[in-house]
Amino acid sequence: MALATTAVSLHLFLTRPASVLRVGRGLPCLLLRATSSTSASPDFNITFAEPAPSKKAPSAQPLVPWIVRGEDGKPRLSTSPPPDVIQAIALAEAEAKKAAKKETLKGQNGAVAAAAAAASNASVKGKERKPAPTVPPKFSKAARRFYNENIKEREPQRLAKVLAAAGVASRRTSEELIFQGKVTVNGSVCTSPQTKVDISKDSIYVNGNRISKKLPPKLYFAVNKPKGYICSCGEESKSVVSLFNDYLKGWNKIQPGLPKPRLFTVGRLDVATAGLIIVTNDGEFAQKLAHPSSNVTKEYVVTIDGAVHKKHLIAISEGTKIDGVMCIPDLVEPLAAQSDTRKTRLRIVVHEGRNHEVRELVQNAGLQVYALKRVRIGRFRLPADLGIGKFVELKQADIKALDGNN
Repeated sequence: MALATTAVSLHLFLTRPASVLRVGRGLPCLLLRATSSTSASPDFNITFAEPAPSKKAPSAQPLVPWIVRGEDGKPRLSTSPPPDVIQAIALAEAEAKKAAKKETLKGQNGAVAAAAAAASNASVKGKERKPAPTVPPKFSKAARRFYNENIKEREPQRLAKVLAAAGVASRRTSEELIFQGKVTVNGSVCTSPQTKVDISKDSIYVNGNRISKKLPPKLYFAVNKPKGYICSCGEESKSVVSLFNDYLKGWNKIQPGLPKPRLFTVGRLDVATAGLIIVTNDGEFAQKLAHPSSNVTKEYVVTIDGAVHKKHLIAISEGTKIDGVMCIPDLVEPLAAQSDTRKTRLRIVVHEGRNHEVRELVQNAGLQVYALKRVRIGRFRLPADLGIGKFVELKQADIKALDGNN
């Protein structure tokens, strides 16, 4: 190990004017030369001289001598640094490692931050590139009505549904006709009610009779059903549908070129019950309105044969079981007596729509029904000026009121 020449000034309390000392074999030579001076402390020049080159390589790493002050206060040579130097070197190395570690962590954090920023920028760019979701346009009632009447009906539909809408028969009866092979589509017998057909394009025959390419419009009527009439689609003389015989006879004058609609009642009123009932040719509307799950309220006026006490009202309000289902009315209250009769009248509101529900509630309370009349469905009330056995075509506002509850 090559050592540069250094000059060290030492103040030693030595009396000899000059001295030379060689230390170490195979090591740099340490020359101590003292020079006399008028000063109390002589000056010593210490020089590390480079030894003569040797042909043989040293067998071990050369040691660097240290001049330290001994316990007696005199300088001496040592092969290891003083303790304070070792401590200083250790502290310096520790500080260097700490600084290096801090720089490494700083670099890592910077890399992570840069990666996060890059990802964020990419995400922002991706979001900027991604088109905003489009909101479906809102159409007016007139536009929706036009679509339902002129476009939706032209889409392919199930064969059984088309036959029912065309007025051939009910959907169930139409399915039976299809299963029996009495329906042909484009010249081929069709035995599947689920077959999709387009009435405006396909040629459909039932029992040899061709179905019109056009469907009748959807119709909705409110009828003041008389007592003694049944809710049947048959040809009985005293059915609710028979009240429309004169109307259907003049159909060709009212709607020329369109087939006659097949009308039916929405739900049922027993033969002894009078009042409001809806007649239509819209099967989906009828099913929705008549099903008990729709929870559409219906209001009845019950005329009681006999005296009505508080216990009877409580018994009606507690409900009764009908076909294994507990039916509880929404409202039970007495009405003011009429001048032409002394019989007590009750107003009962239900939403279940079970068969004979109101009669069962009253009879379960120990009372006898003298007369029963339905006066309201949903928010649509039977018009006061609508005579018994008469009907009126419903407007869009009336149809909407049928779906709502009071």
